[in-house]
Amino acid sequence: MTLDELRDEIESIDRELVELIARRTYVADTVAEVKSAQDIPTTDESQEQRVMDRAGENAEKFEVDSNLVKAIFRLLIELNKVEQRENR
Repeated sequence: MTLDELRDEIESIDRELVELIARRTYVADTVAEVKSAQDIPTTDESQEQRVMDRAGENAEKFEVDSNLVKAIFRLLIELNKVEQRENR
């Protein structure tokens, strides 16, 4: 592949990543609505740990740096929690 083709591939992957983040955010917003309607606290440490564990396992499966993947997921979780708090 040429450098331009490789960059095009990265651009396509980046677009897919943003789409997946948007989908995840939409679902997280829906979770927030359910939590609010059922008067469930925003923070669920055991669920967060399950997400982090799963992220680490998936990182290992795909041979990606686990610390990097967990950092990204920690950021996603924190952003969702901030949004949940703001919408309550």
